[in-house]
Amino acid sequence: MRNHLILLLLTLMLPTLVPAQKKKFVLPPDFVEVSGLYITAPDSIWWHNDSGDRPRLLLTDGRGRVRQRVAIPGIQNRDWEDITADSQGFLYLGDFGNNLNRREDLRIYRYHPRTRQLDSILFSYPDQVSFPPPLPQWNFDAEGFLWFRDSLHVFSKNRMGAGNYYTKHYVLPTQPGKYTAILRDSLLLPKRVVTGAAVSPDGRQIALLSYFYRMTFLGLLPKTRTTVWTLSDFPGSQFFKGTLSKTRVKKPPLVPTQYESIGYVSEKRVLIASERTIMFKPRAKQVKLKRRVEKVEGG
Repeated sequence: MRNHLILLLLTLMLPTLVPAQKKKFVLPPDFVEVSGLYITAPDSIWWHNDSGDRPRLLLTDGRGRVRQRVAIPGIQNRDWEDITADSQGFLYLGDFGNNLNRREDLRIYRYHPRTRQLDSILFSYPDQVSFPPPLPQWNFDAEGFLWFRDSLHVFSKNRMGAGNYYTKHYVLPTQPGKYTAILRDSLLLPKRVVTGAAVSPDGRQIALLSYFYRMTFLGLLPKTRTTVWTLSDFPGSQFFKGTLSKTRVKKPPLVPTQYESIGYVSEKRVLIASERTIMFKPRAKQVKLKRRVEKVEGG
């Protein structure tokens, strides 16, 4: 009788013992080139692909299993690069990928999954006067942004190799309309370009996902390195005035991986996801953030 009671108690406890979110998982076939994720709850994650996919959102549980495929009619996925959300339930889709630095139709879609309300925020950069500018000035691409308090914050992706590795911080309002972004600051991340951004659940820290890529072994084998930079103790929304810490992301040796999306699981952990390659399926994994203070140069 006693054994039966123990077995019954274990059975009742089992759902609470199984975590809603796995620390590592392979993404399903829907994810061809995942470039944005946003965690609304431990068992609810919004995702989107890059320009290779139609305009849609994917909602999964915390283990990467697709729950919903949400088509958004009437818009384009020209180059979606990141997703964030505000406190009112609006999702923001950053259609601002600009690899050739010549786009004049940069846009952020504001979409509410429940009401299906859809708006657009059109914008330009205040410091871009030619499309494209001279090659050394190619720093008008962006792959990461976040919502913080009452504004959107966009972080530029510098040009690998040819650039100076500064990322610029731009600010935009959340209301539909056409705007010139405000250039607030810039930050040097040595040999790294920014591919994603996120804000912690308590709003006291932001994370910038970055990577470095080069060819090794006589130019035959690609090598990548991924780093998560966190900024905390910043005044207001002047993120680059805060304390910068660095977390290197471990991966198998000689396996080229490009991580392009990031979201906070908790104040001490983030979830990052990689793109599909010829040999490897897209994957997501949690990374524990470290408190290693870095000295870097601001702009």
